Amino acid sequence: MSEFPLGTKPDARNFPRRNRILSGLSLGVLVVEAPLDSGVMHTVRFALEQGRDVFTIPGSIFSTSSLGSNRLIQDGAKLVTDAADVLEELNISRLEQQPSLPGFSPVEEVEGEEAGLLEHIGVEPVHIDELRRQAGMPVANVSSTLSLLGIKGLMKQVGAMHYVRVRETAASYQPAN
Repeated sequence: MSEFPLGTKPDARNFPRRNRILSGLSLGVLVVEAPLDSGVMHTVRFALEQGRDVFTIPGSIFSTSSLGSNRLIQDGAKLVTDAADVLEELNISRLEQQPSLPGFSPVEEVEGEEAGLLEHIGVEPVHIDELRRQAGMPVANVSSTLSLLGIKGLMKQVGAMHYVRVRETAASYQPAN
């Protein structure tokens, strides 16, 4: 989303104006990591001006990349340790599970080697060699099974032969009454 004409090349000077629009369209802004003097902090300022909630995941006190995030918590941003914190604050209480995309199998329908391998893939990247070791499968089977799981949209490669789970099922939510 942008107020710039179609075809405008990405330019760091334009990001704050674009992020002003995105924060205005959102219920809230979740800051995962932010240095003190970063574009994220500009977006947070826009969100606050627009009356949006600001959520922050705390970071290491030794990391300069977390100084802004941690400062936001000190200044009153809502501390987030899991998705339930955000859902509760936004008064989104009911989750209904549905398959994410037509034609994709929910996790419950994954069987055999796919199910066995998927048990070892989470939200943190795991290397293919570690998956092979944990699943006790030959690397050729792991590789082909990862391809099938990727086609089904259940996991993705995030670089250097590391994999993460993409989704089990998508959640559609409705505000609490």
